[in-house]
Amino acid sequence: MEIQSIEPFLALVASLLGVGLIVATGKTPNVREACSLGAAALQCVIVLTMLPSVLAGHTIHYTLVSLSHLIPTVSIAFRVDALGFLFAATASFLWFLTTIYSIGYMRTLKEHAQTRYYACFALTMSATMGVAFAANLVTLYFFYEALTLSTYFLVTHKEDDESFTVGRKYVYYHFGTSILFLLPAVIATYVLSGTFAFQPHGVFPAGADSTMLVIIYFLFLAGSAKAAIMPFHAWLPAAMVAPVPVSALLHAVAVVNVGVFGIMRVILDVFGPELMQQLNLNVATAVIASLTIMMASFYAFRLDSLKAILAYSTITHLSYMVLGAVILSPSGVTGGLIHIVNHAFSKITLFFCAGSIYLASHKTNISEMSGVGRQMPWTMAAFVIGALSMIGVPSTAGFITKWFLAVGSIEAKQFWIFFILIISTMLSAAYYLRILDRFFSASRPAALQDAGHHASSPSHGDEYLAEIKEVSPFIVAPLLVTALITLVLGLYPTPLLDLVRQILQ
Repeated sequence: MEIQSIEPFLALVASLLGVGLIVATGKTPNVREACSLGAAALQCVIVLTMLPSVLAGHTIHYTLVSLSHLIPTVSIAFRVDALGFLFAATASFLWFLTTIYSIGYMRTLKEHAQTRYYACFALTMSATMGVAFAANLVTLYFFYEALTLSTYFLVTHKEDDESFTVGRKYVYYHFGTSILFLLPAVIATYVLSGTFAFQPHGVFPAGADSTMLVIIYFLFLAGSAKAAIMPFHAWLPAAMVAPVPVSALLHAVAVVNVGVFGIMRVILDVFGPELMQQLNLNVATAVIASLTIMMASFYAFRLDSLKAILAYSTITHLSYMVLGAVILSPSGVTGGLIHIVNHAFSKITLFFCAGSIYLASHKTNISEMSGVGRQMPWTMAAFVIGALSMIGVPSTAGFITKWFLAVGSIEAKQFWIFFILIISTMLSAAYYLRILDRFFSASRPAALQDAGHHASSPSHGDEYLAEIKEVSPFIVAPLLVTALITLVLGLYPTPLLDLVRQILQ
């Protein structure tokens, strides 16, 4: 049943309203940050009010602008279904927590341009809601591009040479691939199908040229650089130059999930599972996603920078989502869909912890963090939970994902995918356990050894560690909340699975 309601547009407007209020109150930090929190809370509440309708199997529609008098079916329109709600609810709730975290982080470091920072965050969330609730390819493309523009100013927040170099790479990857590949795919889809609208089970008519369909599909895949599928992944590790809260929400939740979300829309609502299987596009995509998983996992194992390891871990887990979607068995698709949520909470926990460690120790490399774990019990407890979830240990959210992916691969008789999951899990365990071993190691940080302190002077290491402690409740509280939810999603996944079943119907 279709319901006409302005609610999806209001969710987008809530963060736009936040932009105006943040800018207007920029000279009063407490009021400015209260406005940011208020906008995040309002957006989250508006999104959650749509849950009963979604669980009842309804879709919510709202057309903002129709250009059908110029080009048939062209409009900026919104549609809330279970998939869009899943993404929007996750992103809006985590924006609220990230805003709390940002208050502690930005004030501790006395960062510049904080008004611009909070305003761009709010603008980014409007673009994210636009993608999540897009009713057609035109709307999705418009907000996809708007997201690139708004996040550029967050990636380059530090305004140094490195940030601007990374910012150029960020723009080249996202605008370049979307203009060269995504836009032609959108236009070609309209030419073949006569519509831009998403439709369950696909939009292409029977008898459409197979070669053209394959070309269109790979144009969509190449145009989704935000999903960080190799070889269009290099922007993600580079973007770790941004402040930790930016890495946390945008590069563990909003931006990267927009890329995967777009691919899932194409698979489910542009091509449809039947056509995907008929053209063997599912197998081809599974091979590309598996190669990305393996290469990113091997590369992460070699790194020393904590944020870089988390970035390559993100690349791996984004391809888990894509892999689940193209397995095409009910369990496999379930695993891919629930990982949108499971990965978001697990990975943002790890990024929050990385920021907490940096604020306390001013270290970014694993080799410099010996013994840090013994000084920061709350941060380390959360990090352990997030890391175990990324590995896929039972009772965590990540285990639920990998269970469904494994069962789905067996259901689809794609046994090679099952072995990819096993190998990548072992690699994840290797690099995350290496990190935890260093955190709780009793040896002195490498930085002290490099500074010339000898083993006969252990007090230097003790003095260094004694200075490290939990920084602020604004930092600790959000990471504990996301860690707790990571456990809840692992121990009680039923509500999330109920929502996913609505997507599969």
